[in-house]
Parts: sequence; structure tokens; C-alpha cells
Amino acid sequence: MDRRPAPKPVPRDALVKPRRIGVCGTDYHIYEGKHPYLQYPRVMGHELGVEVVEAPADSGFVAGEICAINPYLSCGRCVACRAGRPNCCVKVSVLGVHQDGGMTELLSVPVNNLIKSEGLTPDQCATVEFLAIGAHAVRRGAITARDKALVVGAGPIGLGVALFACLSGATVAVYDRAVVRGKVAASITGATALEAYGDPNRAAQEFTDGDGFDVVFDATGNGRSMEAGFDFVANGGRYVFVSVVRDMITFMDPDFHRKEMTLLATRNATQEDFERVIAAIRNGAAPVDRLITHRTSLADAVRDIPQWATTKLGLIKALIEV
Repeated sequence: MDRRPAPKPVPRDALVKPRRIGVCGTDYHIYEGKHPYLQYPRVMGHELGVEVVEAPADSGFVAGEICAINPYLSCGRCVACRAGRPNCCVKVSVLGVHQDGGMTELLSVPVNNLIKSEGLTPDQCATVEFLAIGAHAVRRGAITARDKALVVGAGPIGLGVALFACLSGATVAVYDRAVVRGKVAASITGATALEAYGDPNRAAQEFTDGDGFDVVFDATGNGRSMEAGFDFVANGGRYVFVSVVRDMITFMDPDFHRKEMTLLATRNATQEDFERVIAAIRNGAAPVDRLITHRTSLADAVRDIPQWATTKLGLIKALIEV
């Protein structure tokens, strides 16, 4: 535990008190020293449910208000920001990754990154960010009610993708090498679990009547899985890389062209995605109570994060209570 002076907000910043902090795969990678785009030391924490302590008078936020946070701090001036895509800002700075995040008692953040979350609890606010990544991926995939979609990888991000694909009206299948994890994700989201024992290619063919999937999402963080996913895409279909790996990804160009396939990347999330998630939580369509499986305190996180980094059985989302 490190003692630091209380932050002093600069103009247009708000001072907030983190109340809940979600622990995600990025945090485990940072703890293990495996994150490819990070300089140590770093205070982790970007999935945040916060209480406003101070905010600019004209901001619309008041002391005591519970909010979610968009942890992607954008410049507002680059080519992506000018195009309305601050999630892929050229100079994006992510709380808990590129700069210190929310595993602390007080945090200063740009007021524009506070998200109005009326009616949500601190627990619910802390789940908004990771679900927004799934909602953004589904929006990038242009899911429609006529689509059959496959989500490969049933961790928290894949679970969020499956949830919002189902909420968009698609017929959704989930595949994970861990059979239990795939079944749990399917039961929470309303998707169908493709059994991991047996041949997944045959299961996919049966699910799609031999056509392949209109949209495939890969949320595994595994380069070999990302390459294998091309085979599941139907002619005229879309393939969305939700994961990012520091590898070369290759595919058979003749198959890619024969199918006239669309390959898409998805990165972070935007205000629109945060608002969709908040609405889904508020109306009960996103069952947050089933997603939060583990809890700890800020002091005990030093003990528990190393355990959760290696023991994932039964773990979907862990929260730190401050």
C-alpha cells in the first residue's frame, strides 16, 4: 500500500472517490508483467463505479452522485477524434494502463469522462466499461435480427459480446475450450453453447445448416484462435477481432476473397456504447448480479489478485470495494 498526496483537479477535472473497481484481464496481465504497452510502476483500475467529491459548477454533476467512468482519455483533436471516434484516438490514454487508474481512494478525471448513471449502484457502474466493449464490438459487427453469430471465447469480454448480440436479436452461439465457462456464458446471455468436446467445426455446421456464421467475434486473445476463426465465417460474412495480440495474423487470401469477407477490428468503446449498457442494466436486460462472482477490499487486493490471476474457476468478474 502506497501513501500519496490527494490529487488536485486541474480545470475541467472532477475529483471522485472510487467505490467499486472491476478487475479485468488487462489488470491480471499488468500484475504478471505481460502487458505489452505499459510502463511500470502503475496504479491499475479502469472499470470504475465512483462517487463525485467535487465537479465544475457548470458540469451537471453534484457531490455524492454515483457515476460510471469512461477510462479512455482522448485528445479531441486528432483524425480519429475529429471523425467522432475518440475510442481510437491517436493519443489515447487509458486510466490504469497509460496513466494511473482507480485502485486508490481519490482520483482526478476529466469531467467529460464521467458518465451519468442515474439509478445504478456502484456495483453496476463498475461493470459498465467491460460490457461497453462488448456492445461496441456488436455495433462494429452491424448485427441484425437475421444474423447467426458466433462468439469465440467466453471470458467477461466475450460474455459481453454474446449478451449484446442476443439483445440485438441475432441467433448467437458461444464457443470456449472450457466447457463449463461456455455453458455459464450461454445461460447468462441467452446464447447457445457449442460443446467443446467433439468437433467444433461440425457443431458450427449443424448450428448454421452448413452455411457458416454471418458474424464471428473472436474474444480469446489467442493468435491461433483468431486465425482459425476465418473458417467459421459464411460467404458474405463479417469477422470481428475483439482481442488484440502482439502477433502476425495470417489467413488464406483465396478463401477470404471467395467469401467476400469483411474483417473488422474493434477497440475500446464510445459514449454511445456506455449509454446502451447503462440502459440495459437499468431495464434488467444485463444481469449484473450474475456477472459479479468475487469481491475483495483495496487492502486485500494485494493478496487476492495474484490468486485470481492463476485460478479462474468460477470467476467472471471480481470487484474491489473501497
